[in-house]
Amino acid sequence: MSDKLDRADRILLAHLQEDATLSLEKLSEVSHLSVPSVQRRLRQLRKKGVIDREVAVINSDALNQKMSFVVIVELERESIDQLDAFRRTVRKEPRVQQCYYVTGEGDFVLICTAQDMQDFEELTHTLFFNNSNVRRFRTSVVMDRTKVSLSVPIDIED
Repeated sequence: MSDKLDRADRILLAHLQEDATLSLEKLSEVSHLSVPSVQRRLRQLRKKGVIDREVAVINSDALNQKMSFVVIVELERESIDQLDAFRRTVRKEPRVQQCYYVTGEGDFVLICTAQDMQDFEELTHTLFFNNSNVRRFRTSVVMDRTKVSLSVPIDIED
């Protein structure tokens, strides 16, 4: 998909992933395109799924979600049904910010947030202790958020 993106598309994407609130006029200025052309391109990028979604990034401290955890989860059984059941469970849980199906030591890696240790303990009961297909889980408490991003590297040069 990226090979079909021209330089102007990549410029628009680079600016939008830094600040999705940029006006059409500002995007027009940085991409050297007309406002209607920017609108058309953005509509196409959304339609093609290049722009997956546009969200506001909330400061977790502002909502008293002061703790973060990295959790490696190992399942007892890895049938498609069991994997899908676990995926459905974590998708429904708002304290799970990210979930990755991985190779290696565990089956899934979760990035979770909680108000405090009591809140996280409740989460562990909900997701792990009450799930008979979870063999074990290992948790690391995040000490510092050195880098938090979902940005994708974009090469603007042709």
